[in-house]
This record gives sequence, C-alpha cells and structure tokens, in this order.
Amino acid sequence: MTNHTSQTNHSKPSTGQKGATLFDKIWDAHVVTTVKEGPTQLYIDRHLCHEVTSPQAFAGLRSRGLKVFRPEQTTLTADHNIPTVGQDQPIRDQISRFQVETLAKNAQEFGLTYYGLNNPKNGIVHVVGPENGYTQPGMTIVCGDSHTSTHGAFGAIAFGIGTSEVEMVLASQCILQTRPKTMRVNFEGKLGKNVGAKDMALYMISQLTTGGATGYFVEYAGEAVRNLTMEERMTLCNLSIEMGARGGLIAPDETTFSYLKGREFAPKGEKWEQAVAYWKTLKTDADAVFDKEVSFDVSNVGPMITYGTNPGMGMPVDGAIPQMEEIDEAGKISFAKSLEYMGFVPGEKLVGKSIDYVFLGSCTNGRIEDFRVFAHYVKGKRKADHVTAWLVPGSWQVRKQIEAEGLDRILEEAGFELRQPGCSACLAMNDDKVPAGKYAVSTSNRNFEGRQGPGARTILAGPLVAAAAAVTGKITNP
Repeated sequence: MTNHTSQTNHSKPSTGQKGATLFDKIWDAHVVTTVKEGPTQLYIDRHLCHEVTSPQAFAGLRSRGLKVFRPEQTTLTADHNIPTVGQDQPIRDQISRFQVETLAKNAQEFGLTYYGLNNPKNGIVHVVGPENGYTQPGMTIVCGDSHTSTHGAFGAIAFGIGTSEVEMVLASQCILQTRPKTMRVNFEGKLGKNVGAKDMALYMISQLTTGGATGYFVEYAGEAVRNLTMEERMTLCNLSIEMGARGGLIAPDETTFSYLKGREFAPKGEKWEQAVAYWKTLKTDADAVFDKEVSFDVSNVGPMITYGTNPGMGMPVDGAIPQMEEIDEAGKISFAKSLEYMGFVPGEKLVGKSIDYVFLGSCTNGRIEDFRVFAHYVKGKRKADHVTAWLVPGSWQVRKQIEAEGLDRILEEAGFELRQPGCSACLAMNDDKVPAGKYAVSTSNRNFEGRQGPGARTILAGPLVAAAAAVTGKITNP
C-alpha cells in the first residue's frame, strides 16, 4: 500500500500568547498544584475500577485507616476475570472468583457503586462508562487499565494508571502526573467501502509503529474523524495506547451531544444546556501548536489485518507480509521471531489462510454497532463448521440492544451463539482461551505472544473482516 502520510514537528513558542489545544484546555482546568521542575497534581473527575488492578489499592487504604475521599466519583465493575457463559453460577477458577468477590467486598466496605455479575449495568468498564453517561466531555478520567484512552472519544483526558496511583486517586481524588507532549493525527479524505475505525487505527499504527506516539497525548482530527460515529471514535481512541500514546481524544461535537443526551448519568434539563454550552468551547484553537503533527489520507486505506505479534505489524487484508529486506536492521530479529511464532514467512499473502477461532468483542469492538456490522454480513450465510466463534457483547445493555434489534436471531440462524458480557478472549484471564497453535481472528486490541492463551496466534481485525473469516473459515477480503 502507498503510504499516504505527511509528518511535521514543531517547537512550541516559549514566549508570547498562543492558542490552546483541546488537551491544554482540559488539563489546565484540572491542575490543583504544580511542583517546580516536578509533576502536576491533577484533579480527577471520574475514577473507574475493575477487579484486577484495584485489590492492593483498597488494601493500602485499609492499612492506613483511610476512606475513599469522594466515593460518588468512583464506579466499579467486574469484567476481566468473569466467564461469558453460566454467570449465574459461581466462578469456577479459584483466583478469578477471589478477585471478583474481593471487588464486591471492597465496594461494600468503602460505599462505592458496583456493577457485579448479573447486574443489568455490568460489562466491560470502558463500555459501561460511556453507555451510562458517566463519560463526558471536558473530564479527566482514570482507571487501572491501559485502554482507558477509549473515553477520550468524548473529548476527555482519559488514561490508564498503576495500582499505586489507583490508591492515590481513591484517597485524594487527585493524581501526580508529568504533563505529556501533544500530538495531532489528521485523517483526511473519505473512508472507502468496508473500511471502519479499526482499519484506520491499524493502518495508523502500521505507519507510526508501536512507539510512534510515546510520550504524547494524541488528538484525532480531520474529515474522516468528524464523520465517525461515537462508537467508531471509541474504537480509534481505544487503540491510541498501542502506538505508545498516553491517551487519545477527539473534540466533542453534535455527534457527541446526541449520543450522551438522555443517558442516565448525563446532565438533565437546565444543567444539560449549561453543559453543552461549555462542551462547545472544548476544541483546539486555530493558532494552537502541537509538539508533533501527522496526517494521513484515508481514501485508499482498505480493510486491515495484523500478521505479527504487535499491533504495528499490520497490512491490507489482501496484502503481503513484508520481505526481510524491507525491515530496518534493528527490527529484523524481532520480525523473524514474530513470524516464527505466527507460522508465517516473509512475502506471504494471508488471504485464503485457514483460521480456527473468531472473537467479536472487547472494549475495542464489543458495542452494538460492531454486532450490527457482523450480523449484517452473516445474514443468510452459515458459520464455517471448523470455526469456533465467541461473540461477546461489551455489556448487558449491549446484549439487550442486540436482542431488541433481532440481531441475536440473525446470528443464531447463521450458526452463531451469543455469549454473556465480559472481556472474554481479549486476554487469557478467564475461560475463553485460544489453544496453542490455533489461529484466531480477533476484534480486540493486542496480538502479543500468549495474549489470548499460551501459544495462541492472534490476527487483529475489524468486525467485518472477522465476520468474513467466520463464514468462510479463512482470511477473506469482505
């Protein structure tokens, strides 16, 4: 594929007045104090917790006799360890069951909102936040999870934090952070047929590499971004972390406001009008300068897949794996190791390659629009007999939407089974593990060695490419 990329680096002026970026506006509004030649104390509007990264944080509070400072601003949900079948039964895996039970106990002890198993609001933390209206423009949002960048789609500064930082936020509603650099990625042009936000993201990471945005907070802009739905914007921001970014965000607009209006925890009545008036100010000034700026023409970007063991090893679904001579010297060893793990060779085309598993779900592609795309493709067709398909909604609310729209019947008639919500096969922390040596076309965000199970081979793709693979039993250009 032709590289439709341009790139510029700028140095911010050290004196004089200049416009502010969207990131600058939100960050500056949340600064509590700044340590000279040190970090910034940043106020946090919304803190999200799941069962994996929070137990030690709550134990730390308990050992020091501390309470949660502002409990109404913390929301808990179980997602990583939970099974996606039989959620009315005790979790079989002892460690998983202990982690989920610990989260429930911590929520009760510290007086926090908790969406546990069988709660109608349960689901993946980065799906639950937006769909309930917790996620709003202009906020600072943190969670002990790297894909917290998802919430940036609403025009929020959202980023993942470590367990010690989780404790810090619980105790003080603040966090110490070094101010990141700013970067803008412009997606110009119109997306072609069968191309979505996942393809945009995989293309971007293939061009910039997994370290291309290290140290930056990225704002996505341009015609193609403005034309994305909120769900597609969440997919794009979700994958920011996979190119090393601290987070990603998109300026709020009428698409954002329309999505949020009427959601349970979104402002209502007069407060809604006031909120929208403020949200409309959240955009980068015309004279603002970014530390780095990159532009892509997306008009010729097609459906994408990955062929290696990091999200930057992406190519068009009908493309060929690069030859060894196309790889820079520093990357040749890891490139060769990656292909060996995947069972591929340089120059190989993957169209027609037989696959074993398909996973539709995760905080990247587990929303209602992802299921609509998948269902639309498989309607009137049949799942390949040899393919195991895990179709996992991102939340119970998404599952209810699937059923209300009759998508569950379309999927069932095509030979698919709808599972219960959870992180599922995104990561090997629950029962949904891909066996060693098997190929999985996955709509999740990471294709690392063993990410979906020891020895599992992951090919990342969007919902449409996943649907085509599930029906044909092989890598197929939809």
